[in-house]
Amino acid sequence: MIISDYFKLTDRQAEQFAQLDALYRDWNSKINVISRKDIDNLYEHHVLHSLAIAKLLPFQPGTTVMDVGTGGGFPGIPLAILFPDSQFLLIDSIGKKIKVASEIAQALGLTNVECKQERVEKEKRKFDFVVSRAVMPLPDLVKLIRKNVSDKHRNAVPNGLVVLKGGDLQEEIRPFKEAEITPCSTWFKGEWFDTKQVIYLPL
Repeated sequence: MIISDYFKLTDRQAEQFAQLDALYRDWNSKINVISRKDIDNLYEHHVLHSLAIAKLLPFQPGTTVMDVGTGGGFPGIPLAILFPDSQFLLIDSIGKKIKVASEIAQALGLTNVECKQERVEKEKRKFDFVVSRAVMPLPDLVKLIRKNVSDKHRNAVPNGLVVLKGGDLQEEIRPFKEAEITPCSTWFKGEWFDTKQVIYLPL
């Protein structure tokens, strides 16, 4: 499996990652969270892509993370498998999508995941990091989540926002001088990753 080419996995983690294919195919046939054409690329385009965040920022045990606009559970579920000692809140405003994320987290036995249907404006809790995969322009997202970032730090870098995005991001990050962009191709092979990037913004 492609994940083990890039990460050292325990037997349990390898088993959980292996289960994702059948789980997503089954749920996707009922509720479309991944495009039908893309389901065959689940591990590269969705799971491994989500784990670019782990390459950039290996979470310390006890880290709390909110995944905004998780859809069917990306990047939250792959990250929760890789970091069983961190806590993840996955939120999405669309109920049927959060149902998929919730059912998959349950099927995998991920006790470190909470899934909730809500808009991010309503969430009051604080987290070490907020993560997201291309849900909205960066300035809009920062406005909504700034209130959710804790000022108590426990990782090697300051708390903040970590976003997976594609394309030319210069315009989007212009207001944020401290934003750091890292290409996913830094860690992963394959031309699909050539246009994909991770933005880290300390808040």
